[in-house]
Amino acid sequence: MKIIIINGPNLNLLGVREKSVYGDQSFEEYFEGLKSKHPEVDFEYYQSNIEGELINKLHEVGFSYDGIILNAGAYTHTSVAISDAVAGIKTPVVEVHISNIHAREEYRHLSLITANCAGMITGFGLKGYEMGLFYLQDK
Repeated sequence: MKIIIINGPNLNLLGVREKSVYGDQSFEEYFEGLKSKHPEVDFEYYQSNIEGELINKLHEVGFSYDGIILNAGAYTHTSVAISDAVAGIKTPVVEVHISNIHAREEYRHLSLITANCAGMITGFGLKGYEMGLFYLQDK
């Protein structure tokens, strides 16, 4: 099974930024642990702060991978283009958010991409990525 985790803007700062919201573990540390816990999965990881690069990656992998776990970061609430990219591909996408977007500022309550995803996991910290993996494995 080939799965890619795609993270959007500012998620390269996990472990450094707003530790009370996002924790103190870097994504790279978490990702290494996830890979060792699930050796049966061929994982790839991609992160960009640039909207167009995220769209290009979705297009690149969206017809050949078994699943995509997407945390679009702040683009979740603003990017019609990322929503359209998710709608245009065949690979199932699980939307993940580390924090509970519904417990944050009101403008974060709306996700423009959820309607084009298999589902959304929000508020469970980094464990949300593994929850997304479990869904994709059972699909």
